[in-house]
Amino acid sequence: MAQALAHFQFVEDPFANQFINDLGHYLIAPLETKNFPFNFYIIRDNTLNAFAAPGGHIFIFSGLIEAMDNIDELAAVICHEIGHISARHLSKRIEQSKYIGLATLAGILAGMLLGGEAAGALITGSLAAGMQAQLHYSREDERQADQLSYKYMEPAGFDPAGMVRALNKIQKGSWLGTGTGKVPAYLLTHPTGPERMSNLEALLTKYTPRSLSKEAALLKGRFPAFKTVITASCLDRRDAKRLFNRELEENPDAPLPHFGLGMVYMEEGRYDEAIRELEKSLQGRPDFIPIMRTLGEAYQMNDQAQKALTMLKKVLELNHRDVAALYLLGITYESLGKNSKALRLFERLSYLKPVRIDVYYHLGLCYGREGKLALAHYNFGRYFKRLGQIRKAQFHFQKAKGLAGNNPVLQKKIIKEMEGLGRRNA
Repeated sequence: MAQALAHFQFVEDPFANQFINDLGHYLIAPLETKNFPFNFYIIRDNTLNAFAAPGGHIFIFSGLIEAMDNIDELAAVICHEIGHISARHLSKRIEQSKYIGLATLAGILAGMLLGGEAAGALITGSLAAGMQAQLHYSREDERQADQLSYKYMEPAGFDPAGMVRALNKIQKGSWLGTGTGKVPAYLLTHPTGPERMSNLEALLTKYTPRSLSKEAALLKGRFPAFKTVITASCLDRRDAKRLFNRELEENPDAPLPHFGLGMVYMEEGRYDEAIRELEKSLQGRPDFIPIMRTLGEAYQMNDQAQKALTMLKKVLELNHRDVAALYLLGITYESLGKNSKALRLFERLSYLKPVRIDVYYHLGLCYGREGKLALAHYNFGRYFKRLGQIRKAQFHFQKAKGLAGNNPVLQKKIIKEMEGLGRRNA
């Protein structure tokens, strides 16, 4: 994960990440045994790819999502990756290589996640000649992952034929081509071809359509908005605007293209235009939280704090645990000089895991304005520690320790953070 975070750019949109994890966890429900928690991530990259890594981590590239026309196709690919994990295919490949030590294994995993020429160098340095081939999924592994994908799709209520359609799109999009240089050869572990397609079609002869469960119907209904967010966040801005404008030519009142345009204008810092598009979008989807939250952020960025306040409060009436809205509300209160209200929100956010790093920074600011300097320095220390800026973190923790005086609870927290800092320094 450290390698992935360092070398890939991840989609950070709260709605998109919630959707992909809701879908993923809905799809793993049929698993009899879950050896570890499953986590699903979206990588900002136009490659038509997805892969499973050790420890239950599944990565989906934004290019793959953009190519999928419906949730059945995306669910089929995710179920295939879940199949690789539940059958322990990668771990078996590693176990079969008796000569792989821990240091070599670290090199393999680093190379797996780096991609391209850098990965090739790491792999070459980490493996003896011919050893790399052992990490390929075998044809039997692929057949088993397809069977498991069908097994997981059927009770979920999604159409397993989505896998055939997805694979056809992947082939046409040259998912298996090595010319991009972005993914090492042994991650391109999803061979297609007549044999695999015929195996899938044989499985489909046994399929009897089921009615969608309530949860599957909700996911299906959210998919078009999810794809809009991915397109607006990940596609080249000019291409995204062309796509959304083309959709509006066909249907000028469609809310999602206006939402997508609003997001693109936000990225460009054109807040007046973003607000105009988002307000149009909200007319068609008046209670859709992602639009409301994005509009609240646009108001806040455009120095319309009162409008931001009103919109973000509406979001929290619909979902009082919306972390992104709580954070934006805290920022808005700060801009209005309402420090105590901002402080209460940031304190609340500091207990909602995973904590956004910026929360610690704003806690430091708010405590400083309240004259609580020990807590201010303590939170600045937490902020810089998580950024990896060790010297700044040490400075603030030392200042906090000196100012905490006879407060044993705070002193204990500071010491604990500093111990962790020592281990990181080592």
